[in-house]
Amino acid sequence: MTFPRLALLLLPAVFGAGAAHADPEAYRVTGLAPGEPLSIRAEPDAAAEVVGEIRRRALVFGCTNDTPSRTTWCRVSVGRTVGWARRRYLTPD
Repeated sequence: MTFPRLALLLLPAVFGAGAAHADPEAYRVTGLAPGEPLSIRAEPDAAAEVVGEIRRRALVFGCTNDTPSRTTWCRVSVGRTVGWARRRYLTPD
């Protein structure tokens, strides 16, 4: 079994059995200074722990504004890092 196929099979485990998720779509980072990465956070909250960064592109599995701040966050994956990033800085590729 190839890694991409295995990764797709493991998505429910990564995102939680009850979590809603969509088919992944490629997005790119926009709206930041050139070379500035977008933080990936553990939770959809600007105060949450930074668990990684997006330099150019990421896979997005769905977005929500059902957050304490009412801002829109997207569930993202870059390599082996999975977390949340602000939708404001992501544009469909």
